[in-house]
Amino acid sequence: MSMAIIASPMAAKHLPANPASQAASLLLATGARQTRARVEVLAALLRAGEALTHNEVERRLRRGHDVDRVTLYRVLEWLTEQGLAHKVSGGDRVWRFSAAGHARAPGGGHAHFECSCCGKVICLDEARLPSIPLPAGYRRRDIDVTVRGRCDQCPA
Repeated sequence: MSMAIIASPMAAKHLPANPASQAASLLLATGARQTRARVEVLAALLRAGEALTHNEVERRLRRGHDVDRVTLYRVLEWLTEQGLAHKVSGGDRVWRFSAAGHARAPGGGHAHFECSCCGKVICLDEARLPSIPLPAGYRRRDIDVTVRGRCDQCPA
């Protein structure tokens, strides 16, 4: 599984000078076709530093790019399937996508912070998730932990 940059507040300080080049390299590593839409969508996620809704990705791509809504949806799902992006449902039940560079905890665990004021969602890459014992015969597929509160940009 190829990994991209961490989509977190700390990662924003370490974003590559050229996310399009990084996106192309990550796509090349999958062995799949590097379409313009795949490169542009992954580059947009790498630039973001936070999880974006389908509409937010679409707005960012409109700035000089022409990826239609259906293609965008398919690319976001494909990137998720390839492990290059991940998606999380916010409190508003809207899917948000981010570049999947975070170090996943054993068992696929991952934590997020969601601002209850503006809806911003970021990855909490340093968070240690608890080990949750399951009944005999049960198998964990994924763990998703969301901490809700106010981000540093919203008034207290």
